[in-house]
Amino acid sequence: MTHDIHIIGGGLAGSEAAWQLAEAGYRVRLSEMRGGGDSTPAHQGDTLAEMVCSNSFRSDDGDSNAVGLLHREMRTLGSLIMREADATKVPAGSALAVDRDLFSGGVTRALTEHPNVTIVRERVDTLPAEGMTIVATGPLTAASLAESIGAATGKDSLAFFDAIAPIVYRDSIDMDVAWMASRWDKVGPIGDGKDYINCPMDKDQYHAFVQGLIDGEKTDFKDWEKDTPYFEGCMPIEVMAERGVETLRFGPMKGVGLDNPRTGRWPYAVVQLRQDNALGTLWNMVGFQTKLKHGAQVELFRTIPGLEKAEFARLGGLHRNSFIRSPELLDEQLRLKSAPHIRFAGQITGCEGYVESAAIGLVAARFAAAELAGRPLPPPPPETALGALLGHITGGADAASYQPMNVNFGLFPPLADDVRKKDRKLGYTQRARAALAEWIKVAEGVAA
Repeated sequence: MTHDIHIIGGGLAGSEAAWQLAEAGYRVRLSEMRGGGDSTPAHQGDTLAEMVCSNSFRSDDGDSNAVGLLHREMRTLGSLIMREADATKVPAGSALAVDRDLFSGGVTRALTEHPNVTIVRERVDTLPAEGMTIVATGPLTAASLAESIGAATGKDSLAFFDAIAPIVYRDSIDMDVAWMASRWDKVGPIGDGKDYINCPMDKDQYHAFVQGLIDGEKTDFKDWEKDTPYFEGCMPIEVMAERGVETLRFGPMKGVGLDNPRTGRWPYAVVQLRQDNALGTLWNMVGFQTKLKHGAQVELFRTIPGLEKAEFARLGGLHRNSFIRSPELLDEQLRLKSAPHIRFAGQITGCEGYVESAAIGLVAARFAAAELAGRPLPPPPPETALGALLGHITGGADAASYQPMNVNFGLFPPLADDVRKKDRKLGYTQRARAALAEWIKVAEGVAA
């Protein structure tokens, strides 16, 4: 069968994209290297949409949780991934967890039986020079294709451990303890000399914190990860702490040049947070890349003055990962700016999580279908979960410090100031439902 579009990668993003395009009437060639003599160190089988680590899609609460809202939006748009997840779910409280074998088997069967889909078990080593293409190869992209992507983007696409830093919700930081300032009050290109949130520590607090880093429970390496180096510039903070008790105080936790307005002096040590998104709702803990386990992170980081009640949009982690610098390289419709016949989708764009990966596959396919029809489709509104996640990937995040991110309410435009804090989550989801309904009307007009 000749094809209208080529999808490379049969994970959750590639499978969802294939389904959306096939249902729209377009002929899809889906290339998946597993089952054709190749595999990855993480996958166990050759079914499509194999869930490698967890069997959970996380919360299914569409009224007060961002990922639950994403579930709802994907169901509304006819998601194959959500259909099969619902069909194969297992008891998990308010979360949506699945029987992973039944789930991937159902996705594979649906695509195999679809008359508009041809599944080819093959490894693709280079980006196609022509023809509409969606690359959805995930964080374990084969080395040869990763090299081709690097050549096309002008950026290295490498396998590395990127020990990522936690991100804190701005409204959970105690500003009666912390204060806004840049080191030496230095004004940046777009700043005002008060660009960082600073959380001070005295000597005893600092030494207790360093000991907590050293003693905290760490993530274990898998056998196939042991020889992968750390990414330059992303050394875990606990590794630095092990090099000497004063190392951090002369590195990311130095208090030099930061006058605490409550004491008039520099703190013995300081934890700085830097704005992480354009909305100012998310703040990154500067230099706090970590491989501490999540429970240990929450317990230890809440001992930092000003972060006693911190709520985290993302905890730190250690991943063997390949992803592109999407905010710099992709346009708002996920097209590679230097080669617009190619779109990227899924975790290789820098979204984190099964659901998010599939969601970006869905959106990429909707854009591609509209382009094939000659009727361009505007992006989903930023008030929706789909639009908020897409906006983060394609421009809302800082390109220089871009790291994978799960969907969360910090990516959404803020609500009105008069919305009470206890009502905000429902406010976000109700607003999103209305915005999605309006976008669907536009999308239906494009498809007509």
